[in-house]
Amino acid sequence: MLSTWTPPARDGTPAGDELLVAFDRGRDLRLLVCPTWFDEANKLRRFTLEVMRRLDGAGIDSLLPDLPGCNESLAPLQQQTLEGWRADMTAAAEALRATHVLAIRGGALIAPHGLAGWHYAPQSGPKLLRGMIRARTIAAREAGRAETAEALMAQGRAEGLTLGGWAIGPAMFAALEEAEPALGPGQSEIAQSTVGGPGLWLRAEPGEDGGQADRLVARIAQSLAGAPL
Repeated sequence: MLSTWTPPARDGTPAGDELLVAFDRGRDLRLLVCPTWFDEANKLRRFTLEVMRRLDGAGIDSLLPDLPGCNESLAPLQQQTLEGWRADMTAAAEALRATHVLAIRGGALIAPHGLAGWHYAPQSGPKLLRGMIRARTIAAREAGRAETAEALMAQGRAEGLTLGGWAIGPAMFAALEEAEPALGPGQSEIAQSTVGGPGLWLRAEPGEDGGQADRLVARIAQSLAGAPL
Protein backbone atom coordinates (compact mmCIF):
# COMPACT_ATOMS: atom_id res chain seq x y z
CA MET A 1 0.00 0.00 0.00
CA LEU A 2 2.88 2.40 0.78
CA SER A 3 5.52 2.85 -1.88
CA THR A 4 7.40 5.64 -3.65
CA TRP A 5 7.56 7.28 -7.03
CA THR A 6 10.16 9.59 -8.58
CA PRO A 7 9.15 12.96 -10.09
CA PRO A 8 11.06 14.14 -13.16
CA ALA A 9 14.30 16.08 -12.68
CA ARG A 10 14.08 19.85 -12.90
CA ASP A 11 16.84 22.12 -14.19
CA GLY A 12 19.12 19.10 -14.45
CA THR A 13 18.75 18.30 -10.76
CA PRO A 14 17.60 14.74 -9.96
CA ALA A 15 14.40 14.66 -7.93
CA GLY A 16 14.07 12.73 -4.70
CA ASP A 17 11.56 9.94 -4.22
CA GLU A 18 8.10 10.91 -3.01
CA LEU A 19 5.58 8.82 -1.09
CA LEU A 20 2.95 6.86 -3.01
CA VAL A 21 -0.17 5.41 -1.42
CA ALA A 22 -1.59 2.76 -3.74
CA PHE A 23 -4.19 0.04 -3.91
CA ASP A 24 -2.43 -1.62 -6.83
CA ARG A 25 -3.38 -5.14 -7.88
CA GLY A 26 -2.39 -4.70 -11.53
CA ARG A 27 -5.97 -4.35 -12.72
CA ASP A 28 -7.06 -2.83 -16.02
CA LEU A 29 -8.67 0.22 -14.41
CA ARG A 30 -6.04 2.39 -12.71
CA LEU A 31 -7.19 5.66 -11.16
CA LEU A 32 -4.70 8.45 -10.48
CA VAL A 33 -5.83 10.53 -7.48
CA CYS A 34 -4.94 14.23 -7.57
CA PRO A 35 -5.51 15.29 -3.95
CA THR A 36 -6.44 18.69 -2.64
CA TRP A 37 -3.73 20.78 -0.96
CA PHE A 38 -2.76 22.77 2.10
CA ASP A 39 -5.35 22.95 4.90
CA GLU A 40 -7.94 21.06 2.87
CA ALA A 41 -5.45 18.22 2.44
CA ASN A 42 -5.44 17.77 6.21
CA LYS A 43 -9.22 17.77 6.37
CA LEU A 44 -9.75 15.40 3.45
CA ARG A 45 -6.84 12.97 3.80
CA ARG A 46 -8.89 10.37 5.67
CA PHE A 47 -11.81 10.78 3.28
CA THR A 48 -9.49 10.38 0.29
CA LEU A 49 -8.13 7.09 1.66
CA GLU A 50 -11.65 5.85 2.39
CA VAL A 51 -12.59 6.57 -1.23
CA MET A 52 -9.53 4.61 -2.38
CA ARG A 53 -10.47 1.64 -0.19
CA ARG A 54 -13.91 1.60 -1.76
CA LEU A 55 -12.46 1.84 -5.25
CA ASP A 56 -10.33 -1.20 -4.40
CA GLY A 57 -13.47 -3.04 -3.37
CA ALA A 58 -15.07 -2.07 -6.68
CA GLY A 59 -12.21 -3.61 -8.63
CA ILE A 60 -10.39 -0.38 -9.45
CA ASP A 61 -6.73 0.30 -8.64
CA SER A 62 -6.06 3.74 -7.17
CA LEU A 63 -2.76 5.61 -6.95
CA LEU A 64 -2.13 8.67 -4.75
CA PRO A 65 1.29 10.25 -5.35
CA ASP A 66 2.67 12.89 -3.02
CA LEU A 67 3.76 16.07 -4.76
CA PRO A 68 7.15 17.68 -4.06
CA GLY A 69 6.80 19.95 -1.04
CA CYS A 70 3.75 18.15 0.38
CA ASN A 71 3.29 15.74 3.27
CA GLU A 72 6.48 13.70 3.79
CA SER A 73 8.38 15.34 0.93
CA LEU A 74 11.87 16.69 1.60
CA ALA A 75 11.53 19.22 -1.24
CA PRO A 76 10.90 22.81 -0.07
CA LEU A 77 7.28 23.83 -0.69
CA GLN A 78 8.30 27.46 -1.28
CA GLN A 79 10.22 26.43 -4.39
CA GLN A 80 7.29 24.59 -6.01
CA THR A 81 5.24 26.02 -8.87
CA LEU A 82 1.82 25.20 -10.21
CA GLU A 83 3.34 24.42 -13.60
CA GLY A 84 5.84 22.09 -11.95
CA TRP A 85 3.10 20.27 -10.07
CA ARG A 86 1.14 19.83 -13.32
CA ALA A 87 4.21 18.31 -14.94
CA ASP A 88 4.77 16.08 -11.90
CA MET A 89 1.21 14.77 -11.96
CA THR A 90 1.42 14.07 -15.69
CA ALA A 91 4.69 12.22 -15.09
CA ALA A 92 3.08 10.24 -12.26
CA ALA A 93 0.20 9.26 -14.55
CA GLU A 94 2.65 7.90 -17.10
CA ALA A 95 4.94 6.17 -14.60
CA LEU A 96 2.04 4.53 -12.78
CA ARG A 97 0.20 3.59 -15.99
CA ALA A 98 -2.97 5.38 -14.93
CA THR A 99 -6.03 4.97 -17.14
CA HIS A 100 -8.27 7.53 -15.37
CA VAL A 101 -7.97 10.44 -12.98
CA LEU A 102 -9.92 11.58 -9.93
CA ALA A 103 -9.09 15.19 -9.02
CA ILE A 104 -10.28 16.39 -5.62
CA ARG A 105 -10.93 20.11 -5.01
CA GLY A 106 -7.71 22.03 -5.83
CA GLY A 107 -6.24 18.91 -7.39
CA ALA A 108 -8.35 19.75 -10.44
CA LEU A 109 -5.90 22.57 -11.21
CA ILE A 110 -3.15 20.06 -12.01
CA ALA A 111 -5.10 17.04 -13.27
CA PRO A 112 -3.66 15.57 -16.49
CA HIS A 113 -5.95 16.43 -19.41
CA GLY A 114 -4.89 13.30 -21.28
CA LEU A 115 -6.85 10.99 -18.96
CA ALA A 116 -10.59 10.49 -18.77
CA GLY A 117 -12.02 10.91 -15.31
CA TRP A 118 -13.68 13.16 -12.77
CA HIS A 119 -13.23 16.43 -10.91
CA TYR A 120 -14.84 16.20 -7.48
CA ALA A 121 -16.04 19.60 -6.18
CA PRO A 122 -13.25 21.43 -8.08
CA GLN A 123 -11.79 24.52 -6.45
CA SER A 124 -10.30 27.53 -8.26
CA GLY A 125 -6.98 29.08 -7.30
CA PRO A 126 -8.48 32.49 -6.36
CA LYS A 127 -11.05 30.89 -4.05
CA LEU A 128 -8.37 28.73 -2.47
CA LEU A 129 -6.23 31.79 -1.73
CA ARG A 130 -9.16 33.86 -0.47
CA GLY A 131 -10.13 31.23 2.05
CA MET A 132 -6.60 30.89 3.41
CA ILE A 133 -6.05 34.64 3.58
CA ARG A 134 -9.37 35.12 5.34
CA ALA A 135 -8.32 32.55 7.94
CA ARG A 136 -4.98 34.35 8.44
CA THR A 137 -6.58 37.79 8.91
CA ILE A 138 -9.04 36.37 11.44
CA ALA A 139 -6.19 34.72 13.38
CA ALA A 140 -4.19 37.95 13.26
CA ARG A 141 -7.12 39.98 14.57
CA GLU A 142 -7.65 37.55 17.44
CA ALA A 143 -3.93 37.88 18.28
CA GLY A 144 -4.15 41.68 18.26
CA ARG A 145 -2.30 42.16 14.95
CA ALA A 146 -3.54 44.28 12.09
CA GLU A 147 -3.33 42.51 8.73
CA THR A 148 -5.35 43.24 5.61
CA ALA A 149 -6.13 40.97 2.69
CA GLU A 150 -4.81 43.58 0.26
CA ALA A 151 -1.43 43.81 1.98
CA LEU A 152 -1.13 40.04 2.25
CA MET A 153 -1.93 39.60 -1.43
CA ALA A 154 0.75 42.12 -2.36
CA GLN A 155 3.27 40.35 -0.13
CA GLY A 156 2.38 37.00 -1.65
CA ARG A 157 3.00 38.27 -5.17
CA ALA A 158 6.30 39.93 -4.24
CA GLU A 159 7.97 37.42 -1.93
CA GLY A 160 5.58 34.60 -1.15
CA LEU A 161 3.41 34.11 1.91
CA THR A 162 2.91 31.62 4.72
CA LEU A 163 -0.75 30.70 5.04
CA GLY A 164 -1.92 28.19 7.60
CA GLY A 165 1.68 27.09 8.11
CA TRP A 166 2.22 26.52 4.37
CA ALA A 167 5.07 28.55 2.83
CA ILE A 168 3.78 29.40 -0.64
CA GLY A 169 6.39 30.91 -2.95
CA PRO A 170 5.71 33.96 -5.16
CA ALA A 171 5.53 31.94 -8.39
CA MET A 172 2.96 29.54 -6.94
CA PHE A 173 1.04 32.43 -5.37
CA ALA A 174 0.83 34.38 -8.62
CA ALA A 175 -0.25 31.30 -10.59
CA LEU A 176 -3.00 30.50 -8.08
CA GLU A 177 -4.44 33.99 -8.47
CA GLU A 178 -5.46 33.11 -12.01
CA ALA A 179 -5.81 29.32 -11.98
CA GLU A 180 -9.21 27.90 -12.90
CA PRO A 181 -10.07 24.19 -13.17
CA ALA A 182 -10.84 23.02 -16.69
CA LEU A 183 -12.24 19.68 -17.75
CA GLY A 184 -10.20 17.74 -20.26
CA PRO A 185 -11.61 15.37 -22.91
CA GLY A 186 -13.55 12.57 -21.29
CA GLN A 187 -13.61 14.32 -17.90
CA SER A 188 -16.74 15.33 -15.98
CA GLU A 189 -17.50 17.16 -12.75
CA ILE A 190 -19.02 15.54 -9.69
CA ALA A 191 -20.59 18.32 -7.62
CA GLN A 192 -20.80 18.06 -3.85
CA SER A 193 -24.58 18.28 -4.11
CA THR A 194 -24.66 14.94 -5.94
CA VAL A 195 -22.59 13.30 -3.17
CA GLY A 196 -24.81 14.70 -0.44
CA GLY A 197 -24.18 16.66 2.73
CA PRO A 198 -21.76 19.52 3.33
CA GLY A 199 -18.19 19.17 2.09
CA LEU A 200 -15.75 17.87 4.70
CA TRP A 201 -13.40 20.78 3.91
CA LEU A 202 -15.93 23.07 5.65
CA ARG A 203 -15.41 21.39 9.01
CA ALA A 204 -13.14 22.96 11.60
CA GLU A 205 -11.25 19.69 12.11
CA PRO A 206 -10.36 16.74 9.85
CA GLY A 207 -13.15 14.22 9.52
CA GLU A 208 -14.69 11.52 7.38
CA ASP A 209 -18.08 10.51 6.07
CA GLY A 210 -18.53 6.94 4.93
CA GLY A 211 -21.80 7.77 3.18
CA GLN A 212 -20.19 10.47 1.06
CA ALA A 213 -17.31 8.15 0.18
CA ASP A 214 -19.80 5.43 -0.82
CA ARG A 215 -21.76 7.80 -3.04
CA LEU A 216 -18.68 9.28 -4.71
CA VAL A 217 -17.36 5.83 -5.63
CA ALA A 218 -20.82 4.77 -6.79
CA ARG A 219 -20.85 7.76 -9.17
CA ILE A 220 -17.46 6.79 -10.55
CA ALA A 221 -18.48 3.16 -11.01
CA GLN A 222 -21.71 4.29 -12.67
CA SER A 223 -19.76 6.48 -15.09
CA LEU A 224 -17.33 3.67 -15.91
CA ALA A 225 -20.28 1.45 -16.69
CA GLY A 226 -21.44 3.99 -19.26
CA ALA A 227 -24.39 5.43 -17.36
CA PRO A 228 -24.78 9.24 -17.17
CA LEU A 229 -23.87 10.89 -13.88
